[in-house]
Amino acid sequence: MAGYEYQALDRQGRAVKGVIDGDAERQVRALLRERGLTPLYVGAIRTQPETGAQARRPWRGRRGISGSELALLTRQFATLVRAGLTLEECLNALIEQTESARTRNILAGVRGRMLEGQSLARSMANFPQAFPDIYRVMIDAGEQSGRLVEVLERLADYTENRQALRQKVLLAFIYPALVTTVAVAVVALLLVYVVPQVTRVFENTGQALPLVTRVLISISDFARASGLVWIAGGTIALVAFVAALRSPAVRFRWHHLLLRLPVIGRVTRGVNAARFADTLGILTASGIPLLPALQSAVPVVNNLPMRAGVEEALRQVREGGSLSRSLGKTRLFPPLVIHLIASGESSGRLDAMLQRAAEAQARELENWVKALTALLEPVLILVMGVIVLFIVIAILLPIFEMNQLIK
Repeated sequence: MAGYEYQALDRQGRAVKGVIDGDAERQVRALLRERGLTPLYVGAIRTQPETGAQARRPWRGRRGISGSELALLTRQFATLVRAGLTLEECLNALIEQTESARTRNILAGVRGRMLEGQSLARSMANFPQAFPDIYRVMIDAGEQSGRLVEVLERLADYTENRQALRQKVLLAFIYPALVTTVAVAVVALLLVYVVPQVTRVFENTGQALPLVTRVLISISDFARASGLVWIAGGTIALVAFVAALRSPAVRFRWHHLLLRLPVIGRVTRGVNAARFADTLGILTASGIPLLPALQSAVPVVNNLPMRAGVEEALRQVREGGSLSRSLGKTRLFPPLVIHLIASGESSGRLDAMLQRAAEAQARELENWVKALTALLEPVLILVMGVIVLFIVIAILLPIFEMNQLIK
């Protein structure tokens, strides 16, 4: 049987939509009529690409579900399971609820594989671009332990917290980036268009121009003569840099450099440490042993040197070492995280300490980013004001001198 989505009218003339199983479109239309519905549209839900290499490897390399959409779906899934609905009924409700055709197809594919007898985790494994490894590991642990409802609620909290942290960091830097872009555009417009129009008048008078005016004219001439060359060169350099980052060795060195920078390094270290602690904490709290949990938490660390440190810690823990001591040797994770992990290991409450470390790190990162952006805003405005003041003085000084000569 295949899944079909439909739109129909009930006996009162109200529009309804949903998902129904059937062997063919004609059979589905007949089933709808038996339920007293007048079908308007019936279409098969594709659960995998039909041709090419993607047909042999369903959904690999394709776009999955966005972080915000996955967080919302997980919360809705947890609510439906808590209400006592079967997994099939939950997936049907989610398919009807979502407006994205891509997400409906993914959920229908999961539902179809469950109807074939696979578990929920194995069904989701067919769509790795939509459901990350940690997601499937936790679902599998919940199914095996019979605590799927609890695991889904923790997973909903995890996805929401992770998405919230990402949005806070991004939103904090949107305003400075916007101010910088506008400032560069305004200064470029002044140098390329406004300044030449004004300074041309001074040059025709034949008077000796002040030093700041001559400097401004030189900068304006340079921008007009080679501005496009610099823009093209910068674009080419950016494209070459992005292409070079595809090499693991180059990307590793770049990530290592980011960690050494005063501002960016602290943000990078904080984000990855909070994500790692949160992931490992929720995995261990779901009943997953430390070694499998640690192995599943490795991919969530985006910075390559920090990920290499976690992999080395995994090797040492597998040999009987302590997690806190192994992570401490890397000197890449914040000391607060290391101390809380050590406290959790000694007290037997590692999951709780990891969650506390993640919360503390996220809160510290949020406060630090707020302070940084609060400092950047006046600095950017001050720099913009100084540049505009320089341009205004360079233009007004010759005018003042001309007035003095007239008097």
